[in-house]
Amino acid sequence: MRPVDPIGELAAAAGYDDPERWWEDVVEHRGMPAFEGIAEAMTAIRESFPEDPDDLVREAYMRTVLRETRKHYDDIAVVCGAWHVPALTRKVAAKDDAALLKGRRKAKVAFTWVPWTYGRLASGSGYGAGVRSPGWYHHLFATADEVVPRWLVDAAGVLRAEGVPTSSAHVIEATRLAEALATIRGRPLAGLAEVTEAAEAVLCDGEPLRVNLINNRLVVGERLGGVPEDMPAVPLAKDLAAQQRALRLKPSALDQDLELDLRKEIGLGRSRLLHRLRVLDVPWGQPPPARRGGTGTFREEWRLRWQPEFAVRLVESSMFGTTVVAAATSKVIKAAADAETLAEVTALVETCLLGDLGGAYPRVLAALDTRAALDADVNHLMAAIPALARTLRYGDVRQTDVAGLATVTASLLTRVCAGLPSVVGSVSDEAAAVLRDRIDGVHSAIGLLSDDDLRERWLATLASLAGRGDLHGLLAGRLTRLLMDAGRLDAAEVRRRLRLPLTVGTPPAHGAAWVEGFLSGGGLLLVHDDELLGLLDEWLADIPAAAFDNVLPLLRRTFGAFEAGERRAIGERISGKRAVVLEGGLGFDPAAADLVLPTLSALLGHKINAAEINGGAINAGAINAGAINAGAINAAEITAGAMAAGAGTGHGRRTGDSAGTGDSPGKGDSAGRVGEGAR
Repeated sequence: MRPVDPIGELAAAAGYDDPERWWEDVVEHRGMPAFEGIAEAMTAIRESFPEDPDDLVREAYMRTVLRETRKHYDDIAVVCGAWHVPALTRKVAAKDDAALLKGRRKAKVAFTWVPWTYGRLASGSGYGAGVRSPGWYHHLFATADEVVPRWLVDAAGVLRAEGVPTSSAHVIEATRLAEALATIRGRPLAGLAEVTEAAEAVLCDGEPLRVNLINNRLVVGERLGGVPEDMPAVPLAKDLAAQQRALRLKPSALDQDLELDLRKEIGLGRSRLLHRLRVLDVPWGQPPPARRGGTGTFREEWRLRWQPEFAVRLVESSMFGTTVVAAATSKVIKAAADAETLAEVTALVETCLLGDLGGAYPRVLAALDTRAALDADVNHLMAAIPALARTLRYGDVRQTDVAGLATVTASLLTRVCAGLPSVVGSVSDEAAAVLRDRIDGVHSAIGLLSDDDLRERWLATLASLAGRGDLHGLLAGRLTRLLMDAGRLDAAEVRRRLRLPLTVGTPPAHGAAWVEGFLSGGGLLLVHDDELLGLLDEWLADIPAAAFDNVLPLLRRTFGAFEAGERRAIGERISGKRAVVLEGGLGFDPAAADLVLPTLSALLGHKINAAEINGGAINAGAINAGAINAGAINAAEITAGAMAAGAGTGHGRRTGDSAGTGDSPGKGDSAGRVGEGAR
């Protein structure tokens, strides 16, 4: 960035605090030739400030090229920044320029013309021109008369396109207001400030969102330039095209599903490329809307779709580097330096892992150390842990060095365990919901880490909090469920704790929040525990009519999150559809059993036949939870009727909609049911 803003200096000398307004009054609104005056002003500014060595070298080369061009052409137009005009018009000896350029090594470069957007013109960094209002200046340049009314007509059109009622009367009154403001302020014409204030007051009714809409659509603008089709691509686009060919990924405007095996070099390379492009705001690959329920660390699923605007985003990202990996690395480093929260930095750690951005990792880790040391907010610390745990978990399969990250993660968890008791007491409903999500995130993250000490420390913290009287019902229920799932609470203790918020005298809203927290993540527990279901049923029946409307949204949200099969099973139990005892069983059909014997033989590890099953050689103990687990025998493997409920000579019992084995209720929605006492 140049150490001086020349337009700002000229505006300040004229008594303006806004350079844009000075430019409008002196240049845009006067309609007179301005080139000579601007050149003279730039000369005066440059004489008042020390020269930039980089500018001197650039301008020496400009003059060298200009001399060479004048040997072949008479009429020459030079397009350059106003700052450089004095350097190109004054006479400098060729030998002086040659001396300034002497000793500098020549570098081979690739260059091209790129389409420009008004949004990039409005940017003051990188290759942006620093023009804050390109759309407004385009309007001034293209409109010969009635500048203010025409602008406000366009603003009204933008609002009407978004469904905001705007009439011609609004435009007339806004025009009068803008002109009145210009008169009061002593300006020759209403400028951008006046028309914006008039539009905000009359067209937008003071709504900031409407003002922002006009600013984005008109003041900045959405125009996109163009270049000839035969123009060479920018180096970044060339590098991407080369990687697409090497990885056999062809851009397509249609959706393409892609499944990657990260154990293979090509799968890992494709994954890294897609993640790097997402860093550059080129989301060519997106996670599909519905993922399969796998938990492996070596498989990824993507949905690819190339969009035309990605070409422009590649041009915009060229300011960060000429290759995909270099640009992504530079952008992550910049994001780490600009990050305002700990969660933002931890997300960048995961980005470095997924995109294999080793050049950015040390800088990001240093930023993480700094943020973690300075941030005392437990919510921020908890939000940071899941991304770090995923990074540690999946670092090996991606062949990524995550040295130093385990220490940072353990330190964060220690601070969370120490600080969590002070933030969970007497919180609002909104804060409780946020804390519930944070606790769930940390709990899931602990499960990804192979560290028993961290797990014990975390569970001990949850156990110390679960019984507190000042705990919000949502948090109390959730902590109880997590401790039960971890084996820290038995069924009797869980029932005892459930009775407390569901007793008479406890506000129904507190009980509903407790139930919501306890049942978050699934309702199979109610299917398999009649006593818990009975307690909940009795509590619902006893809620006073006046309070029922208040707790109904909570209950609807809780049960609405269950799977359809879970809700159906709970409904069947509540309605009285329980186990049915059959006298003599359903009989046995050897022909039907023969259809599934190959599958059973493969599952049990030895060949069996119908006679062995019918004779009792394979009983409920032989087919146990270890031999045939939940979901191992599904509807495709056991056809309806091949093994009926209660098949054999014993008495069968249905287990809802699940396949069960022995005395244990099964899990899943298998079509075949193995009843209790199956022989």
